[in-house]
Parts: sequence; C-alpha cells; structure tokens
Amino acid sequence: MYSFDVKDATEKCVNWIRDFFKENGPDCNAVLGVSGGKDSSVAAALLVRALGKERVIGVMMPEGIQPDIDYSKELCSFLDIPNITINVGSTIAKLKEELSENMDLSRQAAVNIPPRVRMAVLYAVAASNNGRVCNTCNYSEDYVGYATRYGDGAGDFGPISGFTVDEIKKIGYYLGLPEKLIEKVPSDGLCGKTDEDNLGFTYKELDLYIREGIEPPKETKERIDRLHKLNLFKLSYMPIFKYFE
Repeated sequence: MYSFDVKDATEKCVNWIRDFFKENGPDCNAVLGVSGGKDSSVAAALLVRALGKERVIGVMMPEGIQPDIDYSKELCSFLDIPNITINVGSTIAKLKEELSENMDLSRQAAVNIPPRVRMAVLYAVAASNNGRVCNTCNYSEDYVGYATRYGDGAGDFGPISGFTVDEIKKIGYYLGLPEKLIEKVPSDGLCGKTDEDNLGFTYKELDLYIREGIEPPKETKERIDRLHKLNLFKLSYMPIFKYFE
C-alpha cells in the first residue's frame, strides 16, 4: 500500500545529493534554473540542505519581461543563494527569426526553442563556475513526457525526478518553503497556458493513478497511457548502433 514518509524521503534525497557530488565533483557547485515554482524551489532547498547555500547557484532566465520573476527573486533571497539573471529574450527572438527566414519553422519547434536555449545557458554558467546542472523535472511530468528533450529535460543529476507533484509539495512544506512558492500555479512558460491546461487532466488525477492505481475517467486514463507510451524515449539515452558488443 502506498505511503509517503516525507521526512525519510527528504533526508534520503539529501544524502543522495551528497553522494552524487562526492563521486562527481566534491568541490563542485550545483547550478539550477529558478522559476519560483514548486519544482525549482524544492530542488534548490534540497541542494542547500545537502551542500550549503554557498554552493548553490540559482539562474533566472526571463524571456524579455517576465511578470512573475519576483517569485524567482524571492526564492533566491529566502534561501540566500548566489544568483545570476540572464535575459534570453533577444537570443530566442533572433534564433526564431533566423530559422523562419530559412525554413518553415513549426509551432512545436518554436515552442521548444526557449527551454533549449535556457539549458545552454545553465551549462555555460556551470562550465564557468565549476558546476553541475540540476534537472528540476518531477516524476509526474516525466511520466507523460511533459518536458523538452535536451531542454528542461536535461541535466547532470535529478534529485526530484522520482517524486510526484503531490510529494514535492509535501517536501516543500517540510523544508519550510513559503506557501506561495509551493502553490504557485505551474505554467509552461512557453505558450501562456498552465501545465494542466496543456495536459488535459490534473496532476491530482495523474498522481493518484501512477502512485496508487486509482484510475481517472476512461478518457483521461487513455490519454495518460498514450502520452506515457509516446514519450518514453525522452527518458532513454539515444539508440546507438553497437558494432562491437
């Protein structure tokens, strides 16, 4: 029977982070994009607990003017972590312009450009600050492929990738994060819709289904199952031909 012990889960995750850095860079910093939502907030708080605030670098990456950037600033201030702001608006606009002038840029391609540009920024910051990039996707999103491959779906390590949305919120409260950051309505940051608008179902329905086997309405179940199957490739390393086995 499903049971979530938030204290045990949090402490084991913190220890896992410490072990990762012992093996993959004892003196390295953790670099992550901070949106001010629950995922980046909880990931940052876990990193601070595991490594100390001086080794966690928050990167804010607005695309031009970002109305909710105060959430990101509040997180960095609350955790007292070093932070940097890189405005990616002009880069994204120029890249889209160049592509559109030379080809028929599809809507999906355009939507995926911002997260891939942001991930390039995170790796640039990490490479310049002896860092490792923290992935901030959660299990609920990954289950249905709600991430951009080589964009927000990339990273060097994923401390919250095994937790559902509901579990991440519980960890956030356990760590003492401000409620406004934990309960901030998640949006894709790409086309102005909330996550649940894009998915076509709620995270509550999804979490109950994948954790407890409680099935949502038939149409929703079929959509979840289809998305899961279609997007499994995002969680796998690219297929490679092996001449020598």
